[in-house]
Amino acid sequence: MSNSLVVREGTNLAKHAKQLRAAQYVRMSTEHQRYSIENQAAVIATYARVRGLTIIETYRDEGLSGLRLKNRRGLIQLLNDVQSGRADFGYILVYDISRWGRFQDTDEAAHYEFICKKAGIKIAYCAEQFDNDGTMMSSILKNLKRVMAAEFSRELSVKVHTGLLRVAGLGFRAGAPVGYGLRRELIDENGFSKGTLKRGEQKNLKTDRVILRLGPSDEVAVINRIFAEYVGRKRSQEEIVRRLNQEGVPNHLGRPWTRRMVDYVLSDEKYIGNVIYNRESRPLRERRIRNGPELWVKRDGVIAPAVSEDIFIQARKRLTLRWERLDDEQLLSRLKALLEKEGRLSQELMNRTLGIPNVNVYIDRFGSVRNAYRLIGYQTKWNFDRVDRKSDFDRILRDTADQLIELLRKAGSLARFEPGVDQVIIEDRIFVSLRLARSWQGSGRKTIWTIYRRGVLPSGYITAIRLASGNRSVLDYMLLPTSEMTESKIRFTAARLNRFEGKRFTTLAPLAKRILRQCDVCSLQHKVMNRSGNASQAMRRQKKKLQTKSRPRG
Repeated sequence: MSNSLVVREGTNLAKHAKQLRAAQYVRMSTEHQRYSIENQAAVIATYARVRGLTIIETYRDEGLSGLRLKNRRGLIQLLNDVQSGRADFGYILVYDISRWGRFQDTDEAAHYEFICKKAGIKIAYCAEQFDNDGTMMSSILKNLKRVMAAEFSRELSVKVHTGLLRVAGLGFRAGAPVGYGLRRELIDENGFSKGTLKRGEQKNLKTDRVILRLGPSDEVAVINRIFAEYVGRKRSQEEIVRRLNQEGVPNHLGRPWTRRMVDYVLSDEKYIGNVIYNRESRPLRERRIRNGPELWVKRDGVIAPAVSEDIFIQARKRLTLRWERLDDEQLLSRLKALLEKEGRLSQELMNRTLGIPNVNVYIDRFGSVRNAYRLIGYQTKWNFDRVDRKSDFDRILRDTADQLIELLRKAGSLARFEPGVDQVIIEDRIFVSLRLARSWQGSGRKTIWTIYRRGVLPSGYITAIRLASGNRSVLDYMLLPTSEMTESKIRFTAARLNRFEGKRFTTLAPLAKRILRQCDVCSLQHKVMNRSGNASQAMRRQKKKLQTKSRPRG
């Protein structure tokens, strides 16, 4: 009996075959030729051949930074396939730790690897000198490599910024906006022109440089007209915008003019030949920082002037005096009047409203827009809290999605998460959009929760994740059909929660059961429609057959 043939179950054979299949993830930004897609693929192919693995899938990101997951469609798709159960492989092969990502928080890289590990898929870093086998030494080296990858990005960011400052100091373009009536000209290392760069085109050689030149004469004429009307005829920016748009004069993007664009022309020193760089900086692609004048890099006379310096100074003086005659109380009263009219405030709303100074005026006068809001009693803690704690809110939403998917899977349903649109997709048919409902204090000190509609909202359901006071923990969940999202937002108040009876859940378990029940209803409807459709087709076939028999022959 010991030598008898044992027939193993097919599931074990399928599982064994899966362990021999692999997917490769390759990423290239703009760092070095050794990180080219081809070089990564060659090393990965050698690693797979030695270990008897077959590469059946490739996920790739080209020309993308490894600092963030956002926009890395290849890695996002890989994680989605792993979480949804579509991944028909047992290994993910990556060139090295840095190709997985140079995340500034090393826990983020570990989190994405853990997602794969939890799904029973191993990650192998093919060019590293250690095996990713979970041993203590492997874990130490892996974490060290992640720290080194993050530190490399920080050091590279400083070097690149320093290099751009030097390039700007020499009078070359270092990445600032071009603006209306200007063009980028490519020159070689000897200063000879290589032609004008069109929109979207970039230089290819490191020795080449880009300088700014005046654009077509008709655009230069529009620039002179704007200054002449503003300074000579004392017309307002709004009137200039209205005239340009009525005459069908497009801006440099081919769109209608706005007051902000006219302000840009009237205040940018490029139109008198000067270039200023480093007004703002964004280290490691984080939040933008407004730099003081002492950090600016300025070069005078590097562009042929479009207008005279005298008319430019007059325009700037009028721009400044337009609001300097208003004291602090008058500025705040205008802002308060806008709040009473609109019921809210935002920088975008301030910039497009007639009679309200540009947000920069409030920043210069009060130190920040937030300070101006505070002085008129406009409570914006929730709004700024949303920006300051974005990573916390993303984590709450993602944790909710992970827990919901796990509950759906235990119930036998296939579910996956689409992070770009924050949707849980069940059986590729049912869409559940997740929305965080943050709490904030409305008038009368009553607490209000709000969820907002997005551009893409497929038919299905919305799960509103209502946060407790302080927005640090989940209070409950609400399941609403998307048909109820008729406006741009839905507001909840404690006094009107009774209208959501039967749609509100304190934990995710009953929410998952309700979603599954809705899935069953949809499946039943789908079957009924199929049956009715098949019945209709059968009746049409029978009718056609009878008609054919009734026709006379010949």
